[in-house]
Amino acid sequence: MNKKEIIFIVTIVFAAVLFSCQNKSKVSEADMNNPFFKEWDTPHGVPPFDEIKEEHYLPAVKEGIKQHEAEVNAIVANQEEPTFENTILAYDKSGELLTKVNGVFGPLNSANTNDNMQAIARDISPLMTRHRDNTSMNPGLFARVKNIYDRRHQLNLDKEQLRVTEKYYEDFVRSGANLTPENQGKLRSWNEELSKLYLQFGENLLAETNRNFRLVVDREEDLAGLPDDVIARAADDAKAFGEEGKWVFTLAKPSMIPFLQYAENRDLREKLYRGYFMRGDNDNAFDNKEIIKKIVKLRDQRAKLLGFNNHAEYVIDVNMAKTPEAVYEFLMKLWEPALEMAKNDVKEMQQIIGREGGNFKLASWDWWYYSEKLRKQKFDLDEAEIKPYFSLNNAKEGLFYVVENLYGLKLEQRDWPTYHKEAEVYEVLEADGSHLGVMYMDFHPRDGKRVGAWSTGFRSATYRNGERIPRIGSIVMNFTRPSGNTPALLSFDEVSTFFHEFGHALHGLFADGPYDRTAGSVPRDFVELPSQVMEHWAAEPEVLKVYATHYQTGESIPDELIEKLQKSGTFNQGFETGEFVAAALLDLDFHTTGNPDIADIRAFEKASMENIGILDEFIPRYRSTYFAHIFNGGYSAGYYVYYWAGVLDTDAFYAFKETGDIFNPEVAARFRELLEKCGSDEGMEVYKNFRGKEPSVEPYLQKKGLL
Repeated sequence: MNKKEIIFIVTIVFAAVLFSCQNKSKVSEADMNNPFFKEWDTPHGVPPFDEIKEEHYLPAVKEGIKQHEAEVNAIVANQEEPTFENTILAYDKSGELLTKVNGVFGPLNSANTNDNMQAIARDISPLMTRHRDNTSMNPGLFARVKNIYDRRHQLNLDKEQLRVTEKYYEDFVRSGANLTPENQGKLRSWNEELSKLYLQFGENLLAETNRNFRLVVDREEDLAGLPDDVIARAADDAKAFGEEGKWVFTLAKPSMIPFLQYAENRDLREKLYRGYFMRGDNDNAFDNKEIIKKIVKLRDQRAKLLGFNNHAEYVIDVNMAKTPEAVYEFLMKLWEPALEMAKNDVKEMQQIIGREGGNFKLASWDWWYYSEKLRKQKFDLDEAEIKPYFSLNNAKEGLFYVVENLYGLKLEQRDWPTYHKEAEVYEVLEADGSHLGVMYMDFHPRDGKRVGAWSTGFRSATYRNGERIPRIGSIVMNFTRPSGNTPALLSFDEVSTFFHEFGHALHGLFADGPYDRTAGSVPRDFVELPSQVMEHWAAEPEVLKVYATHYQTGESIPDELIEKLQKSGTFNQGFETGEFVAAALLDLDFHTTGNPDIADIRAFEKASMENIGILDEFIPRYRSTYFAHIFNGGYSAGYYVYYWAGVLDTDAFYAFKETGDIFNPEVAARFRELLEKCGSDEGMEVYKNFRGKEPSVEPYLQKKGLL
C-alpha cells in the first residue's frame, strides 16, 4: 500500500467519523423527548402511539431530511468509482429516520386526523416535495446511478441487483434528472404546488363528508321501510350529534346506503343522495372545482416537460397496459355490455314504479331502492335477510379461517400500543409459530377518518444488516357500527371489502426482497390482484358455511340462501360495472385532454359522460369534485386498474378452482411466492410464472354476466 492510498483511506475514515459525529450532535441537540429519535422498546417495534405527540412530527421530519441529505451527500462525495454497493445499495438503505416518521404520520393523517394534524401536513408537504426534488434532481447522485445503469450488463449483477438499478434509473429520469436546470426549476415549482393542491382537495372532501351535511329526521313516519337495526344506529348517531330523540343519517356509506335502499320517503332519499354527490361542488369554501382545474393543468405541463403527450401517457407508460389507448379499449369492452344491462334494469324498475302507482321517472337517488325491490322480485333475496349472518366478528372468523387454510397463518389479538381505542392490533404468526408481522384493523367511521377503505402500514418489510425486519401493516374501513345489543352487521359488500383490504395486507406481510425500492413493488394495474383475489373466498359456499352464522340463533347460513346469493351474483352489474367504468373513463378524459385549460369542471364532466351515452338514471361512481382516488391519491389516470386486475384475479382464483380444492396447498404456495417475489420482475412475467400463461378477459366478463 503506497502513501497516497494510506492518505486516502485515512481521509475516508475521518470523513465517516465526522459524518457520524455530526449526525449524533444533530439528534442530541433536538428534543430528546421526541420518540422518533429513540429506539422503540415496544413489541416488534410497533410505534409507541401513547408517547407520540402532534408536536413531535415536524421536528422529526426536518431532522430526517437533514440526515437523508447528509447520506446522499456522502454517496456523491465518494471518490471511489461508483459500484452497486457504494451507490445503489447505499441510496436504497438511506433515509431511515424520514421513513420512520412518515410511516406514522401519513397513515394517522388519513385514519385519525384533526385540524392540528392537517396544519402539520400543510407544513410537511412542501418540505417533503422539495426534498424529493432535491434528491431526484441531484446531478452528482444521478451521475453515479447512471454510471451503474450504463455498465449494468458488465458488472456481473444478479437479477435483483439488475432490477433495482434499472428501477432507480427510471425513477430519476421520470423525476426530471435529465432536464435542464431551467426546466428542473419549473418542475420543482409545479410539484410543490401540486402537493398543496392534493392536501386541500382532501381536506375539503373530509369536511364535506363528515361535517357539512347531515340528514336529521324528526318524524317517525319518515323512517318507513327502514330495518330496525338501521333505525337504531341512526338514533345512536343522533345522540352523538346532540340530536337526541331524532335520527341522523350521514354520508358515510354504512349510514347512507341502507337509507337509499329502504327508505320509502323519496324526497329524503333525494336530499341525502344530493348531499353525497354534490360534495365539493357547492360553490362554498370547500369547493374543489378550481383545485381540479389547477391539478389537471399542472399535471399536463409536467408530463409534456418530461417528454410525454399527456399525464395519462406518463402514468400508464410504466403500467402493464402501457398506453392510454389500450386502457380505453379495455374499458369500452366493459362499458358497452354494462350499458345494455343497465338499460334493461331501468325498464324493469320503471315497471315496478308504475305498478306501485308512481308517476315519476326513475332517478339516480331511486336506483338503490328499486334495485333492491327488483332483486327481491327476481331472486326472492333481500339484503336485510342476509345481514344477520354477517356480523363483524363472523367476518373476522371467516377471514382468519381462509388465511390459515391457505397459508397456515394465525392472527392473535394483542394488547399493544394503538392510535385509537377502536383500532385492534394482531400479531401474525406463521404455521410454526414464528413471527411474520403485525396488523392493525380499524373498522368504523368517525370524524377525522376519511371515507372508503384502504390498506396502509407503519413499517414496510425490509432488510437491515442481513436481518429481515417484518411488516407492521394496517387496514382501515368504514363499516356499519354496532348498536345497543345488536353487533355490527355487515352487508356482503362490506364483507368483501374486508377480505379485499386484507389481501393488500398479505401482499405487504409476504413481500420479501433485499432492496427497499423493489420489494413488493408492482405496477399500479397489478396492485389490486392480491386484494381482489381474496374476495373470491368470501363468497365460496365451503367458506360461508364456516363463518356465516346468525348472530341471534347461531345457525349456519342455509343452503337455499347461499344459492340465492350465488344466483344473484351478476345482478345489478349493469349499474355496478357501469358507474365504475364511467368514473374510470372520466379519469382518463381529464388526463388525456388536448386542452388542459378547463373552463368549467361541471361542463367537462357532463361532456365526458354524454360522450359515452351514460344513462340519466345513474352517475359515475365518483363525480369529479370528490374523486379522491385521482385528485388526492395515487390513482390518477389509473382508476381503471381495479378492473384490469379483475381479469388477473378471476384467472388466478380459477387456478385453485380447477384443482377441485380452493385451498390447494401447491397453488397457495405458488401464489404466496408471487406475493413474496413480485417486485423482482415485470408484472406480466411475475403473473405468468405463477399461472404458466397470460389471462384472457372473457372469464372476467362471464363472471360479471357481461357476455
